[in-house]
Amino acid sequence: MTPHEAIRVAESKGLDVVEVSPTANPPVCRIMDYGKYKFMEAKREHAARAKQKNIVVKEVKFRPRTDDHDFEFKVKHILRFLEEGDKVKIVVMFRGREVVHRDIGYRIIEDVLTRITEKCIIEKPAGIDGRDMHAIVIPRPVEQVKKPKTAADKPAPALEPNQA
Repeated sequence: MTPHEAIRVAESKGLDVVEVSPTANPPVCRIMDYGKYKFMEAKREHAARAKQKNIVVKEVKFRPRTDDHDFEFKVKHILRFLEEGDKVKIVVMFRGREVVHRDIGYRIIEDVLTRITEKCIIEKPAGIDGRDMHAIVIPRPVEQVKKPKTAADKPAPALEPNQA
């Protein structure tokens, strides 16, 4: 169809002629409602953005002299963050001469990891970065339980017209 014929047909139907592939030989065009197309495209993009999950990294800080109650409290926070689906960065901060006692930091991180191990996967094990020691954990994927199929799950057979 010639371009003039396509434009005439589109105008008679109240539609637009849209060039789909200008580099093809001959160029490919489509007759469509361009406003509706743009609207549906924007709606599809919005739905895709709504389904995206932004990964948030929560940080929980410990010190070598963190008390037992505070330690338990922070571990509960870590478990809550993991249940919400966030990554958690476990940090042990050293001040002054405390940095000499790295073994205390490793013990603290190992203790935290043993308490939360069933809820998380260790993404980055304990390591030192300047005066801080940190590890990163991510939530364990939720396993969906599959139900075995039973007779109640099967659809009922359709009745034939002479049986009704």
